[in-house]
Amino acid sequence: MGLPVSVHVRGELPAVQATEVEEAVGQVWSFLHKVDELFSTWRPDSELMRLRRGELDGADAHPWHEEVAQLCAQAQQRTGGLFTAAYPGSGGYDPTGLVKGWAVEKAAAHLANVPGISWCVNAGGDIVAGAGRGARPTSWRVGIEDPRSPGTVAASLDLAIGGLATSGTAARGLHIGDPRTGGAVDRAGSVTVWGPGLLWADVWATALFVDPVAGREALAAHDPAYRSFVL
Repeated sequence: MGLPVSVHVRGELPAVQATEVEEAVGQVWSFLHKVDELFSTWRPDSELMRLRRGELDGADAHPWHEEVAQLCAQAQQRTGGLFTAAYPGSGGYDPTGLVKGWAVEKAAAHLANVPGISWCVNAGGDIVAGAGRGARPTSWRVGIEDPRSPGTVAASLDLAIGGLATSGTAARGLHIGDPRTGGAVDRAGSVTVWGPGLLWADVWATALFVDPVAGREALAAHDPAYRSFVL
């Protein structure tokens, strides 16, 4: 997926079985490797790249492509067009802005099957947290970096269950596009969004970075359970 991913587990009950934890963590990695095979834009043999080149018919592609395409359409509608998977120069379709949050959230669901644990998966600074069967979720302290002062924590919050995502240009440069203009968003700062799930936290972080004012209005209208922090 082109970014570091780490899995963190706490045993909340005495009867936690290490073998169950190891198996679930292995399933997390297997799921993410499969997503990379299907959706990577860096691998010419991925299904996404083959679909772009017309070498693979959509009907023959993995069902996850249809699931992701539908989610991208929902994201575009919810955000009022501030998020899109349609970009010029990328074969007309690039769902990778949604795929990371979707993939990490689904991969982490394997950990929810393990009794007696709390867990956190960190994918390049975007985080999903939760608990296994019979365990009470415990909080993970998350620091939000100041994009204008690398290494400085501008704020922190506790996340016990749900997702948190940050969008900005400090780490990766001008990689976020404005669907309304077709150009890159050329400004400093960052937006962090957190709430019930990582997928939509990630979508909304992107939308609010594109346009904080319109993004906040759309967020309040469609997903009021999510909160935002704009720097």
